[in-house]
Amino acid sequence: MKTVFWIIGGLFACIGIIAIGIVFWIFQKDLNKDNPDYVLQFIKENKDNEQVSLAIHYNQQKWVEMNTKKPLPLASTVKIIVAIEYAQQAAEGRINSQQLVSLEDLQTFYIPKTDGGAHEAWLKQLKQDNKIENNFVSLSEVANGMIAYSSNANTEFLMELLGLENINKVLEQLNLVDHEPLYPIVSSLYIPTQFMKEKGLTKKETLTAMKAMDMTEYRERALSIHEAWLKKPLSNEEKKKSLQTLDMDFQKIWSDRLIRATTADYITILEKLNHKNYFNEDVHKYLDPVMEQLMQNPKNQKWLLHGGQKGGSTAFVLTLAAYTKDKEGNQTEIAFFANNLNRIEQAKLSKNMNSFQLKFLTDEKFRLHVQKELSQ
Repeated sequence: MKTVFWIIGGLFACIGIIAIGIVFWIFQKDLNKDNPDYVLQFIKENKDNEQVSLAIHYNQQKWVEMNTKKPLPLASTVKIIVAIEYAQQAAEGRINSQQLVSLEDLQTFYIPKTDGGAHEAWLKQLKQDNKIENNFVSLSEVANGMIAYSSNANTEFLMELLGLENINKVLEQLNLVDHEPLYPIVSSLYIPTQFMKEKGLTKKETLTAMKAMDMTEYRERALSIHEAWLKKPLSNEEKKKSLQTLDMDFQKIWSDRLIRATTADYITILEKLNHKNYFNEDVHKYLDPVMEQLMQNPKNQKWLLHGGQKGGSTAFVLTLAAYTKDKEGNQTEIAFFANNLNRIEQAKLSKNMNSFQLKFLTDEKFRLHVQKELSQ
């Protein structure tokens, strides 16, 4: 009987594998196609879902507003705040954008396989461009890597260099009423490991304790870990063991506790960056090269005067903050935040968000269609 069961079970497994293979092939085929309408349809279907928020301004008009007052996790989009403080300190002469930074210092805040390969991709490009000298790079390149490649290690290094207190003052400066304070996001990845060691808990017990932990304690733990790493960085073996702890349950807690803000807050930031009438010229001298790296593409130079963006993602989150001014003078700001996504939604939104942006910027009929569909 056991043998028969195994054979039948094996048969069903084979059929299941074939079926899964076919579904995966169809999904991959669909995913490889650009489909800006998918983004529109997703947003439309989630209008009443407070885990999806969208604000679009076009030529100073509020084109679309949906759940704009709902705070949601920013993921890496929060790095815009760090970039602003970097530019302000550089403009004031408090830091030197050309000062050299040791790659070893950045390594202190790098945990492999937690940033989608961003830090390694940045280092690889620096090597190709011969921008690494004796294991040092310029501070401006560190800031560039934070925005263009979304290096978490670079971000946490800049948090230390610029000072978290100074960075959080930017929230007050910009009057961001619903923006949570920034804290070290890489260091917070180590909280489960620290908690298990400290309390002698199992993974299951730690998971329960983490869910019950309030944000004040969570931020304080992240800060204490950050400060401890400055004195004694984790070894590669310690990083590897910590990574083994971070299953999807712990990743969900980490994702849910990332810094939150609203699209209403971020649309005001984007307007300030786009109109270039809030920060002075000295600040933009340092801020624009960091935020507007898409202008290095000759194709973008043909039709845009300027434009910048920063996206963010986790396994459950996708965010985007983007601004452009084209050569006809049209100005657009887009802030999109989505939380509690499933894997298919996350993958398809990630794939199609760029084509949605591009079509909105270049196709008047599509712009009007978006406005009509999302105002109903």
